[in-house]
Amino acid sequence: MKGTMPTMKDVAQEAGVALGTVSKVFNGLPVGERYRVKVEAAAKKLGYQVNQYARGLRAGKTFTVALIVPGLDHPFFAALAQHTCTALAQRGHRMLVYVTASRPDIEQSCINMVRQNKVDGIIGLTYNPLELDESVPFVSIDRVLGPNIPCVAADNFGGGRAAAEKLIELGCRRLAFFRTGSASPSETDRRGDGFEAVCQRQGIPCHSIRLQDGDGMNAFKEFIHEHMSGGRSEIDGIFCSTDLLAWRIQHLLAEEGLRVPEDVQIIGFDGVRRFGGESLYCSTIVQPIQRMAETSVDLLLSKDRSNIPALVCLPVSYAPGGTTKE
Repeated sequence: MKGTMPTMKDVAQEAGVALGTVSKVFNGLPVGERYRVKVEAAAKKLGYQVNQYARGLRAGKTFTVALIVPGLDHPFFAALAQHTCTALAQRGHRMLVYVTASRPDIEQSCINMVRQNKVDGIIGLTYNPLELDESVPFVSIDRVLGPNIPCVAADNFGGGRAAAEKLIELGCRRLAFFRTGSASPSETDRRGDGFEAVCQRQGIPCHSIRLQDGDGMNAFKEFIHEHMSGGRSEIDGIFCSTDLLAWRIQHLLAEEGLRVPEDVQIIGFDGVRRFGGESLYCSTIVQPIQRMAETSVDLLLSKDRSNIPALVCLPVSYAPGGTTKE
């Protein structure tokens, strides 16, 4: 075998099993554990590598999935990409990543490129209207794009509700909701809806400022300044639609001489951690990022797509992060 690449036939001979058994192992088909171990050991000894291209031709698949995200410089998107890659690898698939900066032209061009590259499916976190067809399976994150396109999202309404209940439990009586985001409707809009519903039910005054991406921070800055009286804030609790916004609001409050959490308590949304596994940036509603990624992969690779739900809503949890008075 010197000077030649080992083949499946060589692996079968080394393992002492039938060629069909080797094929089953490398294609993820059921086979006895004893045989699987023997085949994998023989492949490792011989240095055999599965020919993914040939495997794809036989199966009529590429074993490649595209992930479309706004960017990888945000911890939430980076974590989502990491967990998606891991979930796909466990299913014998590779991942292509397309970064769009939330621009509609780039998002659509990514869709078009993916079609040409003949991937097995797309997982997309997008913020703009898209031209899609059913030739390539698509799973959306946070946006319902159509009845035949499953959407995976965290319980945004429940998260907003939990944020309001926590701030009220911690003594806040004059609340505000701050939001920045896409102009296109998405499940994330329900964060503010859940927050406002609790305030209305409990008779707690609540101000809402909902801005679009690119609007800047001036409206928030002016609101905070206008609600100052005698060096104190008339607002004692703020829920922000993302942890990034919560971090920015802390700086605006500091410019007015306000302390967090002593003067104003803040809760964000996402569960972003410093360096991926250290402390939180703020008290926050934690999204189950790993479960969102794994669920998206499961839905995309499902062999029977006739009973796939239009929306899968995953539970969230609250975590203190220093911007509330626990």
